[in-house]
Amino acid sequence: MTHDLTRTKIATKAVHAGQHKDPGTGAVAPPLFQTSTFAFESCAQGAARFAGEEAGYIYTRMGNPTIARLEEAVAILEGGYGGFGTGSGLAALSTALFALLSAGDHLVGTSSVYGPSRVVIERDWKRFGVEATFVDTADLDAVRGALRKETKLIFVETPANPTIAITDIAAVARIAREAGALLLVDNTFATPILQRPLSLGADVVFHSMTKFLNGHTDVVAGMIVSGTPEIHERIRKAHWYLGACMDPHQAWLVLRGIKTLAMRVRTSQENARKVAAFLEAHPKVEWVRYPGLESHPQHDLAARQMDGPGALISFEVEGGHDAGARLLDNVQLMTLAVSLGGIETLIQHPASMTHAAMPREERLEAGITDGLVRVSIGCEDADDLIADFEQALSFV
Repeated sequence: MTHDLTRTKIATKAVHAGQHKDPGTGAVAPPLFQTSTFAFESCAQGAARFAGEEAGYIYTRMGNPTIARLEEAVAILEGGYGGFGTGSGLAALSTALFALLSAGDHLVGTSSVYGPSRVVIERDWKRFGVEATFVDTADLDAVRGALRKETKLIFVETPANPTIAITDIAAVARIAREAGALLLVDNTFATPILQRPLSLGADVVFHSMTKFLNGHTDVVAGMIVSGTPEIHERIRKAHWYLGACMDPHQAWLVLRGIKTLAMRVRTSQENARKVAAFLEAHPKVEWVRYPGLESHPQHDLAARQMDGPGALISFEVEGGHDAGARLLDNVQLMTLAVSLGGIETLIQHPASMTHAAMPREERLEAGITDGLVRVSIGCEDADDLIADFEQALSFV
């Protein structure tokens, strides 16, 4: 019998969601169904499955038992109706946009959203007649001011990448409903351990599971979770026909990673608290953005909306771009690499890396300065990370 996870706490959900004892063997770990297609017992059964008259698997692009367990697990963690695994986080976003927008529609988005997310919307979706306005969604008046009668979707990333700005999800959800629009939230930075946007009024949540959900820097994957059956069906059709499915082996790895999600997030978060305090007190650091610091502009909102400030820190060293480059070139324990949410600490320079494709004027307007450094704190000992920062800052 499967335990009812409805009343359990989030850490328990992370361990048990999607983890069903195999009925044939009793295996505790979920089996890996590494197959492209599934055999039918008869022609009539195949016809019934294609017609939607009988449950069952047809083809892995349309569903797979291993992927289904992962989709169930993330949907349970997010408190959603159902999920769809994709080959990457960007594939998750593209699938959601394909399902929810049409030519002539308008989107309002977070200005400091993940660079490729903004670029694909402004450059490629524009070719198909979808217009977009990017604003500081932490400013509710800016969100209201960007609305048009054609606005069908508000797209929020909170905390934002890489400024760590916090958007009030419940307030933006109300604005979206009043405008007849849907709210899509990128919950990659916070994870459902710290934030569950659907409970705050969002309609759809998506993740780059490459990051915290997997947590071991060895998988590229995405996930979309819808809040209602109606939206779930719209996304299902887009997911099937875009072919945005994920590989079963990748799904198996992410499902394994999620078992330790709560422990990893909480360990890296406690490390981040200590590192952020050290950086804020360092004479060569001009400013630090971390929701756990009282100096963060939305510190109080983060405390209300999230179950913790997370593991991402942005800061700028005295001397701007060149000084930041010297810092990055001299870290020893930390890894100079893009991405985030791994068990190891990763540090990067957004202006020349993840957000380099954004025009400089737009980047600066979004708060992504030339010298901004983003660090994703991992699960090493905090004292060792601080020591690495201390020696690297001596070169600045």
